[in-house]
Amino acid sequence: MTFETVYADAPSPDGPALFPTMSTMRAMRRLKPEPVPDETLDQLIQAAVWGPSGGNMQAYEYVVVTDRAVMAELAPLWKRCVDAYLATTGKHAPKGMPKAAYGRMVAAIEYQRDHFADTPALIIPCYKFPEPQFDEEGLAVYAEALGPAGLEHMAGTQTRFQALAEGSCVYPGVQNILLAARALGLAANVTIWHLMLEQEWKKALGIPEDTHTFAAIPVGWPEGNFGPVRRRPVADVVHRDRW
Repeated sequence: MTFETVYADAPSPDGPALFPTMSTMRAMRRLKPEPVPDETLDQLIQAAVWGPSGGNMQAYEYVVVTDRAVMAELAPLWKRCVDAYLATTGKHAPKGMPKAAYGRMVAAIEYQRDHFADTPALIIPCYKFPEPQFDEEGLAVYAEALGPAGLEHMAGTQTRFQALAEGSCVYPGVQNILLAARALGLAANVTIWHLMLEQEWKKALGIPEDTHTFAAIPVGWPEGNFGPVRRRPVADVVHRDRW
């Protein structure tokens, strides 16, 4: 497996405008401390709201942090999460990623960790999955449609199914936030490291106990420049008709 540049040359100006946006949407972790206007942040949330939502339930909420005091309170939590990640999963470069490139990424992660209190804005997508509504007739059809093996499988994967169902309602909006940020010239990156200390994050932000958080997205004006992303070639990831 190797990482390749999506476009060898600049995308054609005749092509869809979204494609050049996606092809240069790198994770940008070095942010200027200058604030991002509230109306610009509202544009990001509007983009998120436009995103698809599994079952069209639209039960998402977004916590947008810009207050310096709140950010300073979150900074030690961010540091603990980043340090835990870099000491375990993040200790080694992913397969196929050059060590030098991974070293640059880690340096950016450490920079963001050390300057987190200066982050202009932080977006926390949240979701509380509505209680499912079942009736006896519907459950009978469900059981017949899945069969004994399917029912047994669902019994063993209910936790994963619930997590994926919630994620399908949240992550399309998260992607829209990242796309909108890139289109507006803002730097952003998405992580789930905060989940290692989710209860402490929720307490600091007043998020209800029965509401789950799905990401932490720092947003600001970039210190560096946007450039082409590096990804595996399409031919390496496509299985035509079957695996």
